[in-house]
Amino acid sequence: MSNVPVAVVTGSNKGIGFAIVRALCKQFPGDVYLTARDRSRGQEAEAKLQEEGLHALFHQLDIDDLQSIRALRDFLKEKYGGLNVLVNNAGIAFKVHDTTPFAIQAEVTLKTNFFGTRNVCTELLPLVKPYGKVVNVSSMVSSSALGGCSRELQQKFRSDTITEEELVELMTKFVEDTKKSVHEKEGWPNTAYGVSKIGVTVLSRIQARMLNEKRKGDHILLNACCPGWVRTDMAGPKATKSPDEGAETPVYLALLPSDADGPHGQFLSNKTVRTW
Repeated sequence: MSNVPVAVVTGSNKGIGFAIVRALCKQFPGDVYLTARDRSRGQEAEAKLQEEGLHALFHQLDIDDLQSIRALRDFLKEKYGGLNVLVNNAGIAFKVHDTTPFAIQAEVTLKTNFFGTRNVCTELLPLVKPYGKVVNVSSMVSSSALGGCSRELQQKFRSDTITEEELVELMTKFVEDTKKSVHEKEGWPNTAYGVSKIGVTVLSRIQARMLNEKRKGDHILLNACCPGWVRTDMAGPKATKSPDEGAETPVYLALLPSDADGPHGQFLSNKTVRTW
């Protein structure tokens, strides 16, 4: 089936991820995979789309579990010979009033949002075929959190030469600093979710640069984006956008035409490139 295009959306049994799958089912000319940690929830979401007359396929994926990521990788390699569209949407956020100690919030949030997303990229980016699209769902909170960082940290995160190893070191340091209760003294903002999304945005910039260096002729476009403030379990009922509206920018980036030479390595919201 290597001639059948394939798209994968992580964390897509509900919320923005589900809306992205729904839109891709209508517009993407190939197979669309809905993924979820929980098999029964994923299959329920798949059935819900079938009721709407849409055909998504389900594959289990827990981005916190390397074996689960590798099982998906092997499946895609075997069945499709690669991947055409990857939307890294899976993520978590603690509620504002959650009483879990901040150090634990930091560790848990970064484990999924940054390290889990990075592991998916490490395993799946080599599978992305020429003219493929990769969309890492970040957040405008990454921009405001960047503004809350010390000047020194801002310079590191904005650097055009920062490496993935240096970024991993910084993300690890944030978690360690929270455990020692010195994160603010060390120049970090007081938001674990914000720092995790700084990680996603900067990782996207690094990955785009690596694609330019190693696979220039493959015309792969990779970007980070903010879906906006969306009414989901994560953001709550007062948010301004519906999940379908939140899906617009990720879907726009996933479906960029094959002759497009950008955006690439950018951070977008409302389909517009934002300065980082």
